Amino acid sequence: MAEISNRFALLTPREMSSADQAAVAAGIPGIVLMENAGRAVADAVRKAFPAVRRIAVWAGPGNNGGDAYVAARYLSEEPSLEVVLFTLAAPSGLSGDAAIAAQGWHGAVKPLDECDPRAFDVVIDGLFDAGLGRPITGGAKEAIARLNSADTPAVAIDLPSGVFGTSGEILGAAVEASLTVTFFRKKPGHLLQPGKELCGKLLVADIGIPVGVLSSIGARAFESDPLWWRSAAKTPSATGHKYDRGHAVVFSGGASRTGAARLSAIAALRAGAGLVTLFSPASAMLVNAGALTAVMLKRCDDERDLAAHLDDERLNAFALGPGFGVGEKAKAFALAILGAGRCLVLDADGITSFAGEPTELFQAASASNGELVLTPHAGEFKKLFPEIAGDSALSKLEKARAAASLSGAVVLLKGADTVIAAPDGRAAINTTGTPWLATAGSGDVLTGMIAGLLANGGEAFECAAAGAWMHGKAAEILGPGLIAEDLPTALPRVHSMLVEQPSSE
Repeated sequence: MAEISNRFALLTPREMSSADQAAVAAGIPGIVLMENAGRAVADAVRKAFPAVRRIAVWAGPGNNGGDAYVAARYLSEEPSLEVVLFTLAAPSGLSGDAAIAAQGWHGAVKPLDECDPRAFDVVIDGLFDAGLGRPITGGAKEAIARLNSADTPAVAIDLPSGVFGTSGEILGAAVEASLTVTFFRKKPGHLLQPGKELCGKLLVADIGIPVGVLSSIGARAFESDPLWWRSAAKTPSATGHKYDRGHAVVFSGGASRTGAARLSAIAALRAGAGLVTLFSPASAMLVNAGALTAVMLKRCDDERDLAAHLDDERLNAFALGPGFGVGEKAKAFALAILGAGRCLVLDADGITSFAGEPTELFQAASASNGELVLTPHAGEFKKLFPEIAGDSALSKLEKARAAASLSGAVVLLKGADTVIAAPDGRAAINTTGTPWLATAGSGDVLTGMIAGLLANGGEAFECAAAGAWMHGKAAEILGPGLIAEDLPTALPRVHSMLVEQPSSE
């Protein structure tokens, strides 16, 4: 199990507060951190909007407000800029470092309800901190509505006001930013929807917090990046052969439901497995044989056939679910694979087959020497984890993590903000992809890709993270109009990117 660099750590608002406190304890005054943050915002505004002349700055009652006062001061030092500061409360109501920052502002302070965003070239949003714990109402909500309906771009400090940093959810109302400037490390709310969409372009600024403070925080959530899962997408050895890269198996459904399995199978081969075999019922053998080339084909009608195949220990990773059919056969196959200590990616019909009675699956996952990866979308997740799915207090990240802990499996909760969680508490948020991935068969391709990576010897959590990233990157390469069949064809280019430039940056 590879250690994930703290470079990719995602900090909740509470963890970020701990980082601030640790920096202060290390001898860096809080007002210095605030000065650095405000200067970073001012610099970002100058760079992103070089032609602006009139800037409105919104300063709230917390530390984001303090950052806003500092940003306003730096911007006002330029003779060509007119900076007007608007606030919810008088500066005298501030405390701590925010109060000190406010004392450095010598311009006028106007009430927020007097701000007409249309009269400015840009609005800097420093109303509320990322840890806001209650819905925005009243005058602040009305001001946000005016800003969102104007053509004036907004630059958010840390997170758009109204977006909760832990979950990305909107609390009452939220600013729709063109640019967000955050500090030290990203937060889950920057990457989880709808917060991700509201952030616009995201910039992370260094404000002087020592990286060493992360060791005491122990972050367990990370942004997915090739630099930490690169070993899961292995490049073949110059002296190796196909058997070194594992042998993946995908199960086909009946004669009229074979397409999904073939999509998975070719994706497994493209992702890196040395060999891939489609296990097909007798009724679908001719259909599959007429459509397969590099993917091999074997008959597998029942548990007896499967048991015989499992005697071949070279078959090391299995994908079950796409187009397979819901029922006892799917359950029996899944349990047999886990009982044999093989890796299994369970999706679609495979997941639905355990709906309402997942205990046996979870027990098998915990007892197996293999590894189980579950790849549900929101509807399938609800079928398998109804209590977790129904807990509105949990973010998507927290739901995936709770499900992984309960099931003993790696859980990949799909969506525009796919989350991957391991039973040991590690979790990652994927950032690649496009809306065009919402197309029939796309999930079947992802299932096969993860199986192919597992066959190649990767650890389940890393393979799931790698599969999601590569899947999304393939979609980005293909662009608008893609369909599921296109995705495997883009994987050679994704592999080339990983070889030439492992980092996503």
